Amino acid sequence: MEGIGFLDIVFFAMLAAFIILRLRSVLGRRTGHEQRPSRPLFGRAPEAAEDNVVALPERAKPVAEPAEPVAERDRQAQAAPAPGAAVLTQIKIADPSFDAAEFVKGARIAYEMIVVSFASGDTDTLRPLLAEEVYGNFARAIREREARGESQETTLVAIGSAEIIDTALKGRVAEVAVKFVSELVNVTRDANGQVIAGDPRAVDKVTDIWTFGRDTRSRDPNWRLTATRSAH
Repeated sequence: MEGIGFLDIVFFAMLAAFIILRLRSVLGRRTGHEQRPSRPLFGRAPEAAEDNVVALPERAKPVAEPAEPVAERDRQAQAAPAPGAAVLTQIKIADPSFDAAEFVKGARIAYEMIVVSFASGDTDTLRPLLAEEVYGNFARAIREREARGESQETTLVAIGSAEIIDTALKGRVAEVAVKFVSELVNVTRDANGQVIAGDPRAVDKVTDIWTFGRDTRSRDPNWRLTATRSAH
C-alpha cells in the first residue's frame, strides 16, 4: 500500500509540473493579439507600460487642471449673478409679467421686423415698434431715401445671437439693452436700379446694440425701441 501511495504521489507531481510548464509557455509569451488595457480617448492610461500604449493622433486640448479648482471655479461661476441681474429683479417686481427669456425671444422678432420694414419703407409696421423719437428718425431717413429715388434691399440671413447686456429702471420706465449679432446682405440702388452701395453677394456680420423701453405701469404690454447704436 505504501508503495502504491508513493507512486501516486510521484505521478501527480509530474503531472502538476507538466501543467505548470504548459501554462508558462502560453502565458509567458506575447503574440501581438493581446487585448490592450482601456485608456482615455486622449492621453495615456494610468500606470500603463510603454509598450502597452497605443499612440493616438494629436489634437488640441485644454491644459489639464486639478479637479478641485475646476469644480470650485464652476461653482463660483454658477453662483455669480448675471450682468444686470439685480435690475432685472427690480423690473420683475415692477412688472410681474416680465420674463427675461421671453423678452429676448420677442426682441429677436422685433429686430427682424424693424430691419426688414425700414429697408422696404414700411412705416405702418415700424410705428408701433418704435418710440416716438426713434420713429421720427427712421421715417425721415425713409423719406429722404425715397426723395433721391433710391431703394434699399436688406436680407436678414441669420441672427447669430441676442443677449441682454444692460438694464435700467428709471422711475417706472424699464430699459433693457440687447446686443444682436446678425448676418445681413445690404444693397442700395439708385433710380435706375444700379447698385450704389453694398454688394448683393456679400454677407456682412453686424453687431448692433438696441435699447427697448416700457412703462411698467402701462396697460400696453409692448416694448418699443428707444435707442440704437453699433458696437465698436
